[in-house]
Amino acid sequence: MKIYKDVPREQWKEILLRPYADNAPLLESVKQLMEAVRTGGDAALFALTEKFDGAKLTALEVSEAELAAAESWLDAGLKSAIRAAAGNIESFHRVQLSPPVPIETVQGIHCWRKSVGIEKVGIYVPGGSAPLFSTVLMLGIPAALAGCKDIVLCTPCSPGGDVHPAILFAARLVGIKRIFKIGGAQAVAAMAYGTETVPAVYKIFGPGNQYVTAAKQLVQMEGLSIDMPAGPSEVCIWADETADPRFVAADLLSQAEHGPDSQVLLVSRSEELVKAVVEEVTRQLGLLPRKAIAGRAMENSRAIVAGDDEEALDLVNAYAAEHLIISCKEAETLAERVVNAGSVFIGNYTPESLGDYASGTNHTLPTNGFARAYSGVSVDSFVKTITFQKASFQGLKNISGTVVAMAEAEGLKAHAEAVRIRLS
Repeated sequence: MKIYKDVPREQWKEILLRPYADNAPLLESVKQLMEAVRTGGDAALFALTEKFDGAKLTALEVSEAELAAAESWLDAGLKSAIRAAAGNIESFHRVQLSPPVPIETVQGIHCWRKSVGIEKVGIYVPGGSAPLFSTVLMLGIPAALAGCKDIVLCTPCSPGGDVHPAILFAARLVGIKRIFKIGGAQAVAAMAYGTETVPAVYKIFGPGNQYVTAAKQLVQMEGLSIDMPAGPSEVCIWADETADPRFVAADLLSQAEHGPDSQVLLVSRSEELVKAVVEEVTRQLGLLPRKAIAGRAMENSRAIVAGDDEEALDLVNAYAAEHLIISCKEAETLAERVVNAGSVFIGNYTPESLGDYASGTNHTLPTNGFARAYSGVSVDSFVKTITFQKASFQGLKNISGTVVAMAEAEGLKAHAEAVRIRLS
């Protein structure tokens, strides 16, 4: 890790900057691929799946028989873990449902707001070197709670045409019935435009590589809604001298193993802790199966020695991490002062892994500094709100003066007449 100390505030922006990659050539490549799906439909999907995944499919959709068989392919321990995680995620998200609350703004005028599930949503689940079946739970459960009628899931298949059984098991568990063996940008295109087999959706969710991210950016520019802007996964750890260097190093590496472009940042007022963590990272890295990937991510990692807690807090809020771990003596008190973060993990015994899998909170979170303005996925992400109002004759009379005065001041006489004609 590169260690910074006594950094002037005017240099923070440069040090906290995420690595920039010019994705213009990538966007052009993805644009062509998506146009192929738009015009070629299923035929293009079959060809692209063979090209990129090495699978020569006869059907794009996972069959009921494949869904049923997935349960028998998994060991009982993993199935039990998935069910337990699903229960925790469901419990956390269920309380986010809110019934309409009518209010009488003026005597005789009643207003309320109702949440309605987005009818058609698409979920993308990566299935390469790390099949993220946990993402099926994180997106499928709030979608079901929100009342989304049609939920479509796309995920890559193996060269043999199989989808990872844990993805299928999790999908069946949360009630997703339509699953397609489509990966990459072509999956986003299929859900955005629709094909002979894949239905078009109104909003697309889910993480993915740079091609998936580029495809989501492109369809958003065309007017289709997506969950949030996405970038490489990241963690910021704020630790003081009371933190255990072994724990901190393990947390840094757990994020780094996601991919070589993962972002890792350590903030501490203790230079001794930073040095101990660096030593631990070196020791633990050698024990990881994905050490090559994690090692590349750690090459771009940074540690900042802050002067005190106030400076550390300012650094943390300036970075706006996707995941923020606070391993400090007064962690809970400090957490209350965090204003920019996707999800916060408080104390020495709350690793980021809990939120990734089973604590109940959602792991689909804003990256790349978007936590300054975006929230993580929740039930709210799968609903739209519709406002309602109802006026009695007396209510219209009570509010008429206000409406007429404002309409005429704006030069919109017909608006005023729509009120007057009812009163006359």
